[in-house]
Amino acid sequence: MLIDKKFRLPRIWSNIELKKFAHLFTGNVVNVSAWKDKDKEGKKYKDYFKNANSYSITNYKSEARGFQGIEGEIFLDLEKNLPSKLNNKFDVVFNHTTLEHIYNFRKAFKNLCLMTKDIVIIVVPFLQQMHADYGDYWRFTPTAIKKMFEEQKMTVLYSSFNEHPGTSVYLFFIVSKKPAKWKNQISNKFSYTVKNKPFFDKGEILVGTRSIKNNIHYYLLKKFLKK
Repeated sequence: MLIDKKFRLPRIWSNIELKKFAHLFTGNVVNVSAWKDKDKEGKKYKDYFKNANSYSITNYKSEARGFQGIEGEIFLDLEKNLPSKLNNKFDVVFNHTTLEHIYNFRKAFKNLCLMTKDIVIIVVPFLQQMHADYGDYWRFTPTAIKKMFEEQKMTVLYSSFNEHPGTSVYLFFIVSKKPAKWKNQISNKFSYTVKNKPFFDKGEILVGTRSIKNNIHYYLLKKFLKK
């Protein structure tokens, strides 16, 4: 079966990443800028967070595949000051491939962090062609995302990126305001392959499971981890 490499394959990869961890989270979960909360594989992201006490979605502007006025949906403009009622309202804030479409991404990023008592899970494009008629402004490096979270006094628990040949590349991050709480549940130890033999290294980016020879992602990774 052929799978679109520009959009669908990295989406499937990020869904797999989310499934590894979503069951760990309880409390109030929100999918920010969720559109219809679809994972594009026939499921809703709500189903991933099976142990959540509550699950909400936010959206903005119907013409941007956004606000629909459905039950339980929250209208939210991430470029505006966060409404006080949403400050520290949620235990987990999930946001998938939204920041690249928001011109004032720093304001939006800060609002995501303000909304949570603890966890932010974010997916952003690192390498991807321009797309969408409702604005496509930015691409993000692992270093930039890590630095922005540090500015919000948050700690990276886990991060990874896909490296399927010829595909768009997404970054997947889980960060926390209470990292000690997750010490024994979310590990930052990853593996990659050298000459087909497993090799383990502590770090914050998953390189993959194929040879790293002539792999630009590997060199970017090592440079990032040394900082």
